[in-house]
Amino acid sequence: MAAMMSPDPERSPLFTDLYQLTMLQAYWREGMDEPAVFDLFVRRLKDRNYLLACGLEPCLDFLDDLSFSEEDLDYLAAQEQFGDDFLDWLADFTFTGDVYAVPEGTPVFPDEPILEVVGPIGEAQLVETFLLNQITYQTNLASKAARVVEAAGGMESDRLVADFGMRRMHGTDAAMKAARAGYIAGVDATSNVAAGKRYGLPITGTMAHSYIEAHDAEMDAFRRFADLYPETILLVDTYDTVAGVRKVIELAEEKGEDFRVRGIRLDSGDLAELAHESRRLLDNAGLDDVLIFASGGLDEYKIVDLLERDAPIDGFGVGTKLGTVADQPGLDSAYKLCGYAGQPRMKLSADKSNLPGRKQVVRQYEEGTAVRDVIATEEEQVPGAPLLERVMADGERTDAGRSRPLDAVREHAAARRGELPDRLHALAPEADPYEIVLSDALRERRDRTQEHLEATMAEPTT
Repeated sequence: MAAMMSPDPERSPLFTDLYQLTMLQAYWREGMDEPAVFDLFVRRLKDRNYLLACGLEPCLDFLDDLSFSEEDLDYLAAQEQFGDDFLDWLADFTFTGDVYAVPEGTPVFPDEPILEVVGPIGEAQLVETFLLNQITYQTNLASKAARVVEAAGGMESDRLVADFGMRRMHGTDAAMKAARAGYIAGVDATSNVAAGKRYGLPITGTMAHSYIEAHDAEMDAFRRFADLYPETILLVDTYDTVAGVRKVIELAEEKGEDFRVRGIRLDSGDLAELAHESRRLLDNAGLDDVLIFASGGLDEYKIVDLLERDAPIDGFGVGTKLGTVADQPGLDSAYKLCGYAGQPRMKLSADKSNLPGRKQVVRQYEEGTAVRDVIATEEEQVPGAPLLERVMADGERTDAGRSRPLDAVREHAAARRGELPDRLHALAPEADPYEIVLSDALRERRDRTQEHLEATMAEPTT
């Protein structure tokens, strides 16, 4: 009897590479079901000083629900490369393994496991594609968002940072997960209404140029929109930005005490120069409480440039360059076997080797500041704060793996980022990177495993 119908496509077991399923059948036919250990990690930072781990929650949801529907099995049967007996076995397939992970919002560094899966090798193999898909993009997006928030003054600043990027992100799932990841990293609000509903995020928005253009006069558009939404933000750059600001001032004179417009938005031109002129005009008109928001091709570098020019901007709408992580759209992430049947395993390929066996990452502090991470074997007692928590046991979530309010995850991210050395908050790659060391026991395990594999591979075949 097949399992119940699969959930939506983004959580279907068919959301995987074909070779995961062909390997699963091969493991099953060979009777290979001993526990395996897989690590998910990033090999190198490239142009970042740290990454912000994100995406664990949808991964645990996926593992919770992992099962093949009758429709899934019929589809696989039609591919003519899966045996009926294997498909019958898949009908009762669930995830029964353990998962260890760093909490979402934790800064991480190269070679450190963001997530470890321990379970029967076929189960741990099958989930690789989904876990990499979710963790890689959301960690990348959260890391970019953290940089944008830092550039705007950090979470302690009064400046608003809003996610405006959903229209140019790579599909609906990316737009949803980006809004969530951005909020964890410190972004204040999103224009994505569906993400607001699903995740309980603050939503924000102003108006499009098309609304202004559809009216016979810009002033008429401002007047009508402000009548309907008194505390709105008016977009002033459709025709002439300074003239648009003057119309907002005229509207304030018309409405008198009933004027409640919160701000204006600048979306093109020299934003620093226009912000200075807009602030001067507004202040001279007694509208010093009207805020100035900026958007239009912004990223962390442009925000820093604007603030270095003392642009009086109170908030930023950041879209395409955040949502697509335009300067680094991919991470060098990997999901590698590092143990099977009680034996450490590793890959020896140049520049793509990995650390064998189960591990723990321990963060060490001096006077409240993180100074180094020690990647150790799982059984070692290393001074410091262990980062990996057991979030699933025997296919069930543990207390550490239960869903947490997103605000709590956001607070955790802010606190852990605040523990990093000041130099790691710079936008440029740091010449003095954060220290990552291997424990003596892990180094010995790595060397011993490498020597064993090299000796074994050198033996003549029979």
